[in-house]
Amino acid sequence: MKEYQKYLETLPFWKDLSNKEKENILSFSIVQKYDKGTFIHTQDDTCLGLIYVLKGDVRVYMVSEEGKEITLYHLLKNEIDVLSASCVVNQITFDTELIAKEDSELLIIPVTILSPLKDTNIYVRSYIYEVLADRFSDVMWTIQQILFLKMDQRIATYLVDASSQDNSLSIKTTHEEIAQEINSAREVVARVMKHFQNDGLIEMKRGTITILDKKRLLQLL
Repeated sequence: MKEYQKYLETLPFWKDLSNKEKENILSFSIVQKYDKGTFIHTQDDTCLGLIYVLKGDVRVYMVSEEGKEITLYHLLKNEIDVLSASCVVNQITFDTELIAKEDSELLIIPVTILSPLKDTNIYVRSYIYEVLADRFSDVMWTIQQILFLKMDQRIATYLVDASSQDNSLSIKTTHEEIAQEINSAREVVARVMKHFQNDGLIEMKRGTITILDKKRLLQLL
């Protein structure tokens, strides 16, 4: 048994595949490792397929014609995405880019296998659209934050979420990285963060932000 077969077997449609379909997926799927900061998929790349995050953190974002980036969501361990497979799902009319935010390992079912499966197997097709619905929910959450939350709320949300994810009050990040994550300008983030520090909510040191009063940060949400 291939080392990644146990992950493929967790896919909801696996039990509904024929033996031949299973063999094709097992034969052509690959596990790819990406160092932190490595581009996984860009607008100029061919379709990637279905990706299953085995380890790490993948940032999914869009880039405007002017070069401005908008973070849509992150993919963490055991999460799946198909937005990079626009040639499989015709309804996807925009391009996303993926970058490894930390050393990551992905299991990829290539588009050459995924596309014919989607056309012939209703269980695969249904699952792909289910994943798309989940991801578009993530995108809508991002849009809601941009449109309806004040800047201090957006930054407080980021800090609280990052703290919960790392299970630590100390967050290794920079103003530039926060701006990238909440889709704002570094100067705006720096101004709000200084305000938070003066109010005793956080402490800032080079490359690290420590939450001093999480309760008051939560009150901003």
